[in-house]
Amino acid sequence: MTAMRELIGDVLRARRLAEGLTLRDVSERARISLGYISEVERGQKEASSELLAALAQALDVPLSKVLLDVSSLLQVEEAADLATVSSISRAEAQASAA
Repeated sequence: MTAMRELIGDVLRARRLAEGLTLRDVSERARISLGYISEVERGQKEASSELLAALAQALDVPLSKVLLDVSSLLQVEEAADLATVSSISRAEAQASAA
């Protein structure tokens, strides 16, 4: 499963690119270092709630929308993981029965 920080980074990067903004643009708007934002987008740093709020504001999107997008990605990933676990369990059950 992908770490939550990676999903957050994916959503933030997608939002930034959709707005046609550079890391520098967001850095200036949010007053957060460019390097730190880059690390958050790549899932290498854990973003605090204050940092997420500043980035959402810099991207002109409600924080709730960012979190909803992250939640949607997590839901898809969890469903895929569950399907994998279910298929492994069925295969193991069939092998045990043989």
